[in-house]
Amino acid sequence: MGNPPMNVARLATVDAAQAARMLNEMREATLAGQRARIAPRPVIEQSWGRMLRGGVDPERDCRSGLLPSDEVRRRREESPLRHVLPVLREGLLSVADVAQHIMVVADADGRVLWREGAPPVLRRADGLGFELGADWREDVVGTNGVGTPAVVRRPVQVFAAEHFVRSQTSWTCSGAPITDPRDGRLLGVVDVSGPLETMHPATLAWVDSVAKLAEARLRELHLASLERLRAVAAPVLARLSGRAVVVDRNGWTAAMTGMPYVRRVTLPKSLQPGRRWLPSLGSCAVEPLAGGWLLRAEDEPLAAPARRITLDLSRPDRCSVTVTASTGSWSRELSPRHAELLFLLAEHPAGHGAAWLAEHLFGDPSRTVTVRAEMSRIRRYLGELLQHRPYRFRAGTAVEVVLPDEPRDLLPRSTAVAVARKRDAMRDGPVGAP
Repeated sequence: MGNPPMNVARLATVDAAQAARMLNEMREATLAGQRARIAPRPVIEQSWGRMLRGGVDPERDCRSGLLPSDEVRRRREESPLRHVLPVLREGLLSVADVAQHIMVVADADGRVLWREGAPPVLRRADGLGFELGADWREDVVGTNGVGTPAVVRRPVQVFAAEHFVRSQTSWTCSGAPITDPRDGRLLGVVDVSGPLETMHPATLAWVDSVAKLAEARLRELHLASLERLRAVAAPVLARLSGRAVVVDRNGWTAAMTGMPYVRRVTLPKSLQPGRRWLPSLGSCAVEPLAGGWLLRAEDEPLAAPARRITLDLSRPDRCSVTVTASTGSWSRELSPRHAELLFLLAEHPAGHGAAWLAEHLFGDPSRTVTVRAEMSRIRRYLGELLQHRPYRFRAGTAVEVVLPDEPRDLLPRSTAVAVARKRDAMRDGPVGAP
């Protein structure tokens, strides 16, 4: 049995120098393939495994180029995180300044968009490449407090030599993901960073609590915007007969008439007024409203355009589905469960019932209620592109699955039979081989 991991946070508060020495010994031994006196914490060991498989060099500081200032500005303007900067500043900056830390906010791509805090620490961060526009994805710069929380989707503290790349081992980071409270999509990461000797065991819980406050604020803002749109929509819908729904620019429903409630309507990336075909509504008349769209379902059918579904499973931390048609395209990030289900259907185009899917997901064919509930959620955004009895993609829809280069990165947490079989097939031959 291996040695237990060290409680780094507790030791660092008692003796930061000793903690740094022990972490350095652990790093050197582990990366040399030797048994260390203390084991890496599981979250760090798993991250290092990803780095080694991905070919990241622990001795080489490899950085991608900084984003130009106009691109940083554009991303700031488009990021929902701009709305919660006051929450993050109020919750983190006053303490960070006193403790000689800085606050960093990065987007879902790991790009640093905001950076504030103690000037001496900011200057030190410059030398590490912790600058505006820098790319801090885990697979680019190694284990760190921005990229690693984005991969594992939970708060992570990275102490000194727990960083995979040697040049970062004087630094300590505590990062927490911020997700969209509406659909769970990753929006970015907030991180508090500084020297090891100034980091407290409670720092991670503190950062995570402020991230959750930011998510709560985003939810409040969303509900308030829908309420404003609902006030605009009420007199419009009162004059209409038939089926109609008013949605915001992202498809979230504010009001509807003549049809069952749907939480969200999937919209193309660049929706334009006029007669359009939408997956969940069919033929629609699309009209702009202040802050959203009026979608009036038409009785006369509009032929569904040729469609392609691309299931992107190439990244272990972020799976997505993209629907492309002559009327436009749209994408959606997938939960691990939805990614598994869509992969099973892509592997078996003739389709299967809920019992078969339950057996191949959970090893238990009786768990049909869970499967039906998840498939119902998927159909909310895929609409008629996903049929049931049996569950399958609609005939005539081209389905493409993008697989990772490394077999173990295919839905790495999945125990589904079909996923395991595909991993084995990828190991035995080229990715595209039958």
